[in-house]
Amino acid sequence: MTGGSGRSGRWIVDRLADEYEVVCVDLSHPGFEIDPAPGIDFRALDLADRGGVFDLVREVGPDAVVHWGAIPAPERHPGGTVFENNTIGAYNVLVAAGREGANVVQASSESAYGFPFAREPSLPDALPITENHPLRPEDPYGTSKAVAEEIAAMVVRRYGISVASIRPSWIQYPGEYACREVEDLAEGVGNFWSYVDVRDVAGIVAAALDADVEGHEAVHGAAAENYLDRPTAEVVEDFFGEVPETCAIEGDASALSTAKAGETLEWSPAHSWRTATEESVDAPVLYTE
Repeated sequence: MTGGSGRSGRWIVDRLADEYEVVCVDLSHPGFEIDPAPGIDFRALDLADRGGVFDLVREVGPDAVVHWGAIPAPERHPGGTVFENNTIGAYNVLVAAGREGANVVQASSESAYGFPFAREPSLPDALPITENHPLRPEDPYGTSKAVAEEIAAMVVRRYGISVASIRPSWIQYPGEYACREVEDLAEGVGNFWSYVDVRDVAGIVAAALDADVEGHEAVHGAAAENYLDRPTAEVVEDFFGEVPETCAIEGDASALSTAKAGETLEWSPAHSWRTATEESVDAPVLYTE
């Protein structure tokens, strides 16, 4: 798993280590003095190093690859750095997996639609948003995720593996729900006030590994409801002055439909801001010194 030492990545590694032997790949190794948790090993690797990626994947010979390593937003690095890092990393990892015949689960993003990080907010074509909605990114991060999905489609055609691209919403952590601190609707309009608990992210990755995915499939990973405790269509109309012509969303249901994840992966979100906001859950510990 790439990006396994990252903030959300460690929750995924911890979940998968119960069932798999996980090789956690990240930019740096935690050190030879560590005592890894059961089922976990570590490798240091720059995903932009194609030879290193191909070498490591060949050496490990994985049954499956979870590609979670990327720069996760466009604001902290130059745009070209974000785009190049994410697209080159996706190409290297997915092609290496394809050559080894290993199926892939990769992190895409709701940002691929182009609503987050857009210069001006805009309505989706329909509510709820399904995975068939056009991708219209206008920032380097969202574009890198759209390209990564095209890479996935290419690898599926060339090597015959399967790739599940997970499009998570804004990831929240138990006891630390930043979304609940949003006071201005404009702060959350980029994803229409959707979110997902990190434990559900780990769950959808595990479900994607277990599922019989054919070809390349993109699926949403989102909570069942918005984080505002208001009807979603009402909030959209308050902000935009209208709703999409096709609007079939009920109550406070998430703007991102998870119906496909239910059908394709037999996954549904299990956590809600209503209980998780005040939960006290320790973050996973992948190793001790």
